[in-house]
Amino acid sequence: MGLSESDEGGPRNSFPPLLLTAICGAVLSGILVAGLWPFHAPKNEVSWLSTGNGVSFGDYGSLRSAAGFKTSNSTDGASVEIWLEPRVIDASGTILSFYPSEGRSTSLALRQSLDDLALLRRKLGEKRSSRASRIYADHVFRDRKPVFFTLSSGQRGTSIYVNGTLARMSRDFRFSSMDLTGQLVIGNSPVTTDTWSGQVKGLAIYNRELAASQVAQHYQGWLGTGHPAVSALDGAVAVYLFNEGGGYAVHNQVESATDLAIPERFFVLHEPFLERPWNEYIPGWHYWSDIGINITGFIPLGFFFYVYFSLVRRVEHPAAVTISFGFAVSLTIEVWQAFLPTRNSGTTDLITNTFGTALGVSLCAWSMKQNWFSRVGISIGSSIGERKEDLQLVE
Repeated sequence: MGLSESDEGGPRNSFPPLLLTAICGAVLSGILVAGLWPFHAPKNEVSWLSTGNGVSFGDYGSLRSAAGFKTSNSTDGASVEIWLEPRVIDASGTILSFYPSEGRSTSLALRQSLDDLALLRRKLGEKRSSRASRIYADHVFRDRKPVFFTLSSGQRGTSIYVNGTLARMSRDFRFSSMDLTGQLVIGNSPVTTDTWSGQVKGLAIYNRELAASQVAQHYQGWLGTGHPAVSALDGAVAVYLFNEGGGYAVHNQVESATDLAIPERFFVLHEPFLERPWNEYIPGWHYWSDIGINITGFIPLGFFFYVYFSLVRRVEHPAAVTISFGFAVSLTIEVWQAFLPTRNSGTTDLITNTFGTALGVSLCAWSMKQNWFSRVGISIGSSIGERKEDLQLVE
């Protein structure tokens, strides 16, 4: 493009096509890296403890049962015992959850929510996570030391015991053995990346409600011998002692079909493909922060590619082409993210990224109309002034 003469007769620097092409390439590369890094499933960060029974979960670590737990006909309630230690007190993540094969929703999940313990129950086929019923045991993660939880539910409601002592009771919240079916995932959600970091030293699942006396007895058994005093009458369907000390499996002492596997790579059991916006919505600052980042991140793409399609490639309707290109880039990223366990594939990002591209185009078109490029000594050619229909498109 060389040099062009200004209206005053002096030389004015033009925008070199190669530089513009390089900027566009850098912007596109940066967006792809930000959206797809690390481009593969990371190593599954699950390791055996060097002292005592248990496994440690890193930033990306999870276990899954080799087969799903079968539906039980028991009407005596259900109970879960888990002995764990979080790595960080004020953190959040899914400790364990069940994924039934009949639907796309987690039936029962146990989460750390900062220093609280949250127990969530979702009905099969229920779409919005905000509709899941839940109860909390407040401030149970006050110190970085092992905590033993017992979740026991029956006709009278659900009780949460901490170290053998009742911490929370709800008559409105109930779960049954029907909720403890399907594949069991520990350390992450089965449908999204919601990792939990810490240590798990023991886990047991029962198809009956445990009385307060049984809870206290089992707690003393776990602390004294590393396992509860389990008999056939206890209704145990799974007991994981985490005493193997090595290998890639945690054995179920009741039934080997539901042994826990330690995959080589981190995984999300059933990651959604282009999740719908109303399913992705989670009230809170983090959600809106992500919205802002996604919009802002695509503004440079809209800005520079609008100039590129106006000057270098000189296409018809560069504004529409640029916005369509931003949509295509975002769609490519979201499709690939469905195969990356550290990413979530959703249509919310598709909408916000395209909107960010349109904002970038509008900003560039406004700058051209205000002659901002000329004011800083850059000539971008006279062809832009001839694109009135495109400027009207983005106004």
